[in-house]
Amino acid sequence: MAETVPARSEIAREHTWNAESVFQSPEAWKDAYDRMMETLPELEHFKGRLGDDAQTLVEWLAVSEAYLERVGHVFFYGIMSQSVDSSDSAAAAMATQANGLLSNLLAVTAFSNPEMLSIGRQTLSTWMDEEPRLQKYAHFFDDLFRTQAHVRSADVEEVLGLASDTLFSIDNTAEVLANADIQFAPAVGSGGESYEVTQGSLQRLYGSPDREVRRSAWESYSDGYLAFQNTFASNLTVSFKRDVFLARARRYPSTLEASLFQNNIPPEVFRNLIDTFRRNLPTWHRYWAIRRRALGVESLHPYDVWAPLTTTQIDAPYAQAVEWVCEGMQPLGEEYVAALRRGCLEERWVDVYPTKGKRQGAFSFGWRGTHPFIMMNYNDNLQSVSTLAHELGHSMHSYLTWRHQPMTYASVSLFVAEVASNFNQALVRGYLLRANDNPQFQIAVLEEALTNFHRYFFIMPSLARFELEMHERVERGEGVTAESMNALMADLLEEGYGGEVTGERDRIGITWAQFGHLYANYYVYQYATGIAAAHALAVPILAGEPGAAESYLRFLKAGGSLYPLDALALAGVDMTSPEPVEKAFATLARYVDRLEQLTNRERESAR
Repeated sequence: MAETVPARSEIAREHTWNAESVFQSPEAWKDAYDRMMETLPELEHFKGRLGDDAQTLVEWLAVSEAYLERVGHVFFYGIMSQSVDSSDSAAAAMATQANGLLSNLLAVTAFSNPEMLSIGRQTLSTWMDEEPRLQKYAHFFDDLFRTQAHVRSADVEEVLGLASDTLFSIDNTAEVLANADIQFAPAVGSGGESYEVTQGSLQRLYGSPDREVRRSAWESYSDGYLAFQNTFASNLTVSFKRDVFLARARRYPSTLEASLFQNNIPPEVFRNLIDTFRRNLPTWHRYWAIRRRALGVESLHPYDVWAPLTTTQIDAPYAQAVEWVCEGMQPLGEEYVAALRRGCLEERWVDVYPTKGKRQGAFSFGWRGTHPFIMMNYNDNLQSVSTLAHELGHSMHSYLTWRHQPMTYASVSLFVAEVASNFNQALVRGYLLRANDNPQFQIAVLEEALTNFHRYFFIMPSLARFELEMHERVERGEGVTAESMNALMADLLEEGYGGEVTGERDRIGITWAQFGHLYANYYVYQYATGIAAAHALAVPILAGEPGAAESYLRFLKAGGSLYPLDALALAGVDMTSPEPVEKAFATLARYVDRLEQLTNRERESAR
């Protein structure tokens, strides 16, 4: 074959994640796993005692936090090891054990929330006055009592905790099927050369200037999923049924409300997003038409969405990407930039390049006490620069949260996490547009921007509409099949294409199977709200507004110590209003306008 994806053993150590900083070896991981499994029952010594006095309660909170941190390291190491090589059976076994350990921790500690609720809000308030060490848990207690109606008895909570490993294992099944078992046919270029299609190489093939490479890669990828459509549909249906079961077990009226309630998000935020998205679809229709004219094709196909609009390829090796990201993030100050640079170039936060068996896409993941690691498939182009900036937004959010918050507030909801990631992209993009006024470079940066908006402000809202409808069908007891899923997805995408994009219904319909995000209850809509809030916050910082950067850094450091909407209000944006989503569409429209001007000028100069 003309081009293959390297084996993991062929990648230089400095471009792999710093696994040894978490555990020196898989054997050391196994020792830690065994110790945690042996000592978990010790937590039951607190069972029935949390209401004794303030000192017992604060001791429990400290001990349980310490256990969660140590278990988290074991969990993270197993999951990350499998993600970078899903064909490694030893790593797959670690991931399975890691999930089981976390499930056991949830079961063993299931008594705690019911017992703390039984203490009563008034008594807890008195104890916080008497015991200063309890005061940092004020938000935790407030959230606990907010959710009181949905906390079940200790026995029921224990069963739900024990069941979590089984209930969520279907996610792993889908990941293994997608990343290890599907064998995609090679893509073939216009000259007959072939290219290996994998989860890691896909975006690079989609960005090829050779339309035959793009077409054959897209068809190969779609057909790979279509060959297993019934299995994927069965998997996802079980996931939807799990969501319905858990919502009903905790006495929520719907899966949507169950999901949003966890982060104290009113359903109107979700509805506002969908309504605003549908109102602004003409902006997307206009973009498709401009892209078709710029490419000079009679009809635009889904595989043309990523086609380069310039003949100049922007070469962006990893080291260059790190420098561009650091320059773009300068408005947040030297401390932020120094930590980011050190993580990328010295501490090996990033598992950089595509390898055989590596899962698709990119993510930031770690645990308090580890580095905020990144798994990605870097391809030396502007799109990869953008992805690196995005994931570094997540990682720096984690880094600052872990430095300023206890374990109880060490994680943040996706609702705010996706703000940090898209914010970094907005600042880096702004820097690149200012730094180089060459029309070809400007077009390339705008293409990256519109590709990013396509994923987060077109695909993700479309998937959110798909997810809502499928959940509601399951809630009503209706039958769900691969064919019905494909038909719904195709209808939604065709509405978004507005007749400007031509695609075979089966191949665009299988899009739902290509996003493991759907296995997390109402996950995808938060990408769209995230990109909206991110651009609302980036504008004043890019304009140099006094205090804006400091407010944003306070938001990052707050971690989970505030409700998501309150944390964003601290930074300066109100997500209960449709206004940020409308403003993000206005930003999208400006990008489309500028792209049209530049591509028209390029076509005229070529005549």
